[in-house]
Amino acid sequence: MYLSDLLEQSPMVPYIRESNFAVRSPWMMPERRLLDYLLVYIQEGTCVFRIDGHDYEFTSGEFCLIQPNSTNLLEGRTNTITPFAHLDIFYSPLREQSFPTRAGQLDLTAYRHLMQPRLNDLTGIDIPIRLAPKRPVQFREAFLNMVECWQHRDPLLQLKAQTLASEIVLAILEDHTKPHETVRLAPQSLNWITSFFSFHLSEPLSIAEMAQRANLSPSRFSAVFKAQFGVPPHQYLLELRIRHAKELLETTELHLEEVAGYCGFADIHHFSKAFKAKTGQSPGSYRSRMRDTNGG
Repeated sequence: MYLSDLLEQSPMVPYIRESNFAVRSPWMMPERRLLDYLLVYIQEGTCVFRIDGHDYEFTSGEFCLIQPNSTNLLEGRTNTITPFAHLDIFYSPLREQSFPTRAGQLDLTAYRHLMQPRLNDLTGIDIPIRLAPKRPVQFREAFLNMVECWQHRDPLLQLKAQTLASEIVLAILEDHTKPHETVRLAPQSLNWITSFFSFHLSEPLSIAEMAQRANLSPSRFSAVFKAQFGVPPHQYLLELRIRHAKELLETTELHLEEVAGYCGFADIHHFSKAFKAKTGQSPGSYRSRMRDTNGG
């Protein structure tokens, strides 16, 4: 499965479930299986983590990412400081029912509905257990700031922590997504396009501009658009403009030239011609008829 396909089902909305600065003398967390993601920073000390049967030694300055459904046995061989975060990456309406699994909890059959998708099960993504951030200083600072903010119950700091979690997940994906998969990972759904059109309705928009925003070639964009919406992009955009023009004609006292400009028509003549072709009436006639109908 590609990331774009998964995002259709489960948007990427990182959610911190538990986070803290763990300061411990030599310690061990018995084996368990995860429902969510566990990101650990070895700030001080030496740790050995057994993940899916393989041992990994971590020393100060290293990050470990354990993905859902992985078994793990965590051990601190020395005194350690290991800030960590249990988090979901993909949105689930049941996310508040999920939990960081407990020591010895290996059979998660009863909780399969809470299991997060694994990034490494997606085509084109290969994230190692030992992370290698391309901007290590910025990554570390963002992570420590996130953990610090999450300690506070203040709503704004909680929001900041969740925002930093999104930045961290984005950095992980950018660092570990294969470059040649970029086009294949481009979202094929164009659900965002209606908002884009509405925001830019008063501007001239070309197929090339739309395609560039969708990270597709113009021909591919046109084909995907027609498959999803049933009409070519410019026809869809024209219908949006005419619909907005109708609303302005019915509910405002704007001059026809202003309505034309707000709806993205080059001039009043272009507006009148397009409006009549779609509705069978001139803009002025449409406004008059609607006022008579509504008792205006």
